[in-house]
Amino acid sequence: MDRFLSSSVNRIDTKGRVSVPSPFRALATKRGYTDLYALRALAEPALDVGGMDLLERYERQLALEDPFLQNSDDMSAYVHGEGTFLKLDGDGRVTISDFIRAHTGITTEVGFLGRGQFFQIWEPDAMNRHLAEVRQRLLALRQAAARKRLGGHPVIDPAGETE
Repeated sequence: MDRFLSSSVNRIDTKGRVSVPSPFRALATKRGYTDLYALRALAEPALDVGGMDLLERYERQLALEDPFLQNSDDMSAYVHGEGTFLKLDGDGRVTISDFIRAHTGITTEVGFLGRGQFFQIWEPDAMNRHLAEVRQRLLALRQAAARKRLGGHPVIDPAGETE
């Protein structure tokens, strides 16, 4: 496996640490990550987490911007000011800091959501609501595309309801 896939929830221990799911740890190890770069997601109460390659991806985009424009300043403030490094300990745990809690609302458990080249850290209920919304948006797109193909005729979704 060469992607961060699936989702899971792990409990935070009494010292404020949480175990990163073993498939995610295995991939992080394979990629040589010792520190993880975490950036507060722009549109969700989650953190995007990956290795230095994630930070470098953002910095490559930033380097394409005119350094004298506000957009460049904004991107730098976001990528560097809204990010932090997480240290994976010897047991594959990271500390859930106040920086993480303030943005995500995490209290006792952490949701991990695979996103291919990176993963996200969520408060579990928020993650589940987000995934339900994602499914609804994708279903609506699917139904709209089917209606277009059928010339505007109603579409019956998998639940048997007419759209």
